[in-house]
Amino acid sequence: MNIAERHKNFIDRDKLYSIIEGEVPTESQVDEILNYALKLKGIGLGDVGALLRVTDSNQIHKIMETAKIIKEDIYGKRLVLFAPLYTGNVCVNNCTYCSFRKDNHLIKRKILTMDEIAQETSALLKQGHKRVLLICGENNYNGTDYMIEALRTTYGVRERDGKDYIRRINVELAPMEVNDFARLKAEKIGTYVCFQETYDQVMYERFHPKGTPKADYLYRLTVMDRAMEGGVDDVGIGALLGLIDYRFEVLAMIEHAKHLESAFGCGPHTVSVPRMEPAVGAPDSENVPSPVSDDDFKKLVAIIRIALPYTGIILSTRENDQMRNELIKYGVSQVSAASKTNPGSYAHDEEGTGTQFSTGDHRSLDEVISSLADAGYIPSFCTGCYRKGRVGHDFMDLAKPGLIKDFCLPNAMFTFQEYLEDFASEETKRKGLALIEKMTNEITKPQLQKKIEENLESIHKGQRDIYF
Repeated sequence: MNIAERHKNFIDRDKLYSIIEGEVPTESQVDEILNYALKLKGIGLGDVGALLRVTDSNQIHKIMETAKIIKEDIYGKRLVLFAPLYTGNVCVNNCTYCSFRKDNHLIKRKILTMDEIAQETSALLKQGHKRVLLICGENNYNGTDYMIEALRTTYGVRERDGKDYIRRINVELAPMEVNDFARLKAEKIGTYVCFQETYDQVMYERFHPKGTPKADYLYRLTVMDRAMEGGVDDVGIGALLGLIDYRFEVLAMIEHAKHLESAFGCGPHTVSVPRMEPAVGAPDSENVPSPVSDDDFKKLVAIIRIALPYTGIILSTRENDQMRNELIKYGVSQVSAASKTNPGSYAHDEEGTGTQFSTGDHRSLDEVISSLADAGYIPSFCTGCYRKGRVGHDFMDLAKPGLIKDFCLPNAMFTFQEYLEDFASEETKRKGLALIEKMTNEITKPQLQKKIEENLESIHKGQRDIYF
């Protein structure tokens, strides 16, 4: 597929809506789809559409249980943690669902200086975070040059005599050109994230008023092509659920993944599933156009896991702790923790500085980790794959035959041990160490188990940043 073909609109709106309007599948048809899904090869668009049309509670239960099997088989009992770092809330766009919209005069605006970014980074490091997502509104002040300086600043912060530092920065930025992505790649970014918001081009125009950069549907739709052409190995897609029929968005995200697989030999590294929450000064957030019920939200996450078994699914603190704890079982593999969505709020309580949306999970990082340990999950701050070059196509080559497990679980255990030694409360440390011991004893490869035990002991004695 050449560049010109890649930059065409690959979302066939009429086709996707026709799939939604198809017949409800029979129980035997659902069983056939789910039995195939257990081969861990994903399922096609038609089968995704069939599962989205399921309404019978017993069949939905089967969908959820299938997703749970797939999630555990591929990811095991580990969950990646990160924190968003908002560098600004000034924006030239006027999206009807976002508090950062240009015409919203109800919030205080701010763009962080490099000193303030360093303070925010330091505050996150003192909590125990090692992975951040740099994110900002779109404006004329924080373009590529600003973000490169922000990346260097964030990577440059050191705490505890140099032992603590951010090990990987993912970025969520407005669409840009290939040469800009090449510059970001040179600064060692991890995943580039950008949400289409809605893949329905007709409705996209309603939520993104003309005259702003974001009003260009096609430029946003093809941003991942430009990112990958610029050398970015891992990209993250997503839709804002609640703008239109969620079933269309799920089908479109599967199509987007299929397009990237066809064009570059590797689909998205992550899919995000943000559900609309109230945002000050954003009319559509107060009166959600197409609300997604809790039951439908759970179902769609499970279906994405079934359709894209090796793709990470990210869930933010928009959702409350009960929803997050449940969806971890059925597909979610990464969550933000102790998030603040207004710039400058980790280091200082920025009174009046606008948040992008309301959050539902207000727990501290230690509380999140304690809850995960109770459920038998290893919280992971691992960035080993990025730094070892196991990204993009190479990551999938290891993931699909299951070889990545020999890296992911040990590395997760190492970063968890670090957190427990350096930051955890006494109760969290006690049950965390017990969980690590249990996981280590369950390793079936003697040489791997021995190496894990040696590294865990090294971490206990003070060594840091060990990874396979």
